[in-house]
Amino acid sequence: MEESIINILQSIGEDVTREGLVETPSRVSKTYDFIFSGYKQKGKDVLKTFENPNCNQMVLLKDIEMYSMCEHHMMPFIGKTHVAYIPNKTIVGISKLARLVEVYSRRLQIQERIGEQITSDLMEFLDPVGAACIIEAQHLCMQMRGIQKQHSVMVTSSLKGVFLEDSDKGRAARSELMGLV
Repeated sequence: MEESIINILQSIGEDVTREGLVETPSRVSKTYDFIFSGYKQKGKDVLKTFENPNCNQMVLLKDIEMYSMCEHHMMPFIGKTHVAYIPNKTIVGISKLARLVEVYSRRLQIQERIGEQITSDLMEFLDPVGAACIIEAQHLCMQMRGIQKQHSVMVTSSLKGVFLEDSDKGRAARSELMGLV
């Protein structure tokens, strides 16, 4: 990967032998290993579940710090994620919800896909009554280039199960979720 970084530096007109850039390819390579570490994990690897037949109230972990890299421009988007589920008979350690966010955000991504991947994993591995993921993020590709709108925030939601139902129960679940977020 370091050779590729050298090529990029040279293509933008930099002297890769300049003192400040000599170690840059190595640093960038290590940075990319960390930023894109989500490719080395799967959601099921971080979701340790526990049987708990008595828990049927919404579980919400909100304001999970998140950063990812836009797959269109390879620029960061940064924000917060709110992950919720209503257990059926299985629960998960709360830190695992934050780890699930890390698995999918540490990849080249679009915001909409991260939420969908999180709720799909929750539905598959926890079998809850419903799952939800709301993401609020600022995209540097919109702030530093293109339209240059500094204070814009993109909000996406992925809702599954009861959160999507067009029923009193579904409306109540959505209302409670939005009130808590």
